[in-house]
Amino acid sequence: MAFTRRNFIKSSALLSGLLLFPSSLFAKRKEERWAPAYEKLEGEGKLVQRIKQAYALFEKCRLCPRMCGVNRLKGEKGFCRAPLKPVIFSFNPHFGEEMPLVGAGGSGTIFFSNCNLRCIFCQNWPIAHEGKGKEVEDEDVADMMLKLQKMGCHNINLVTPTHVMPNILNATRIALKKGLRLPLVYNTSGYELPEIVKILDGIVDIYLPDMKYMDPDKSAKYSSGASDYPEVTKRAIVEMHRQVGVLQPDPQGIALRGVMIRHLVMPNRVSGAEKFLRWVAEALPKNTYINIMAQYRVEYKAYEHQEIARGITAQEFMEAMDWAQKYGLTNLDPQSKALWNFYQQRRSG
Repeated sequence: MAFTRRNFIKSSALLSGLLLFPSSLFAKRKEERWAPAYEKLEGEGKLVQRIKQAYALFEKCRLCPRMCGVNRLKGEKGFCRAPLKPVIFSFNPHFGEEMPLVGAGGSGTIFFSNCNLRCIFCQNWPIAHEGKGKEVEDEDVADMMLKLQKMGCHNINLVTPTHVMPNILNATRIALKKGLRLPLVYNTSGYELPEIVKILDGIVDIYLPDMKYMDPDKSAKYSSGASDYPEVTKRAIVEMHRQVGVLQPDPQGIALRGVMIRHLVMPNRVSGAEKFLRWVAEALPKNTYINIMAQYRVEYKAYEHQEIARGITAQEFMEAMDWAQKYGLTNLDPQSKALWNFYQQRRSG
């Protein structure tokens, strides 16, 4: 470009603008820096209040729909049989979760012992029913979170968190002060009180609830009398979606925020897959992430009930996937779709 008086004035004006307003260069980059929800809440000075609010629930425990009312601060135990302190079975990078959670580094899972639902077909029954594990302090849970981050995990995956939610919140704040910056995954059976889920607003980044049944008689029969499971869980999932919305991945496809719903297909249509998928299409955006799972197997006491005393057939899985397409759901788990394509080729071959 030729050096002229006009070009000189134009260049000078541009340079002076940069010198006078340098923040404009970095504003967009600063806005794009991702931060976990709990970091923002701590910055607003609200996280500590949420922890106090959550811990107060232990005095007359009403953390879940069982509403036991026991005083866990004094060592009383309710339906879940959990003590005041969290009991941990294991923590490790997990590569068997959904692809947006796993990535290259794995999902940093922490398995909490005991459970507020206790299904008779539970695949982790020694942990959920018998409470096997080690009782630890909240500070120990925080250290586990930091170790998982150091291992390269993409998130902190809290498995069966409902009955220890206050401990988790306290551990998260402790870990945050020591450098934790990973999204929290609330990996739950779905049996949650919506008003308790509201305490997690601005703390949890990713909700990973099950939706096990749509029939109250089935949930009562196979999940320890929880006849209110379908209605309570639907309301809880709607609240989860209100907080975090549909799944938001980073450019590499790793989940940062949003709801991911699991539905385990059970034999003889026990899980009510069609009704579940129709409900999702009516109550939530049709691009809600749905994992239709085919891995049901006969575990624990399921063999005592003829209706669920076998694995599912390929046809039972296929019809569930077909219903998802029928109701226009567009964000199905890639592994579920791959299995559907495999069976579809065999069906048409």
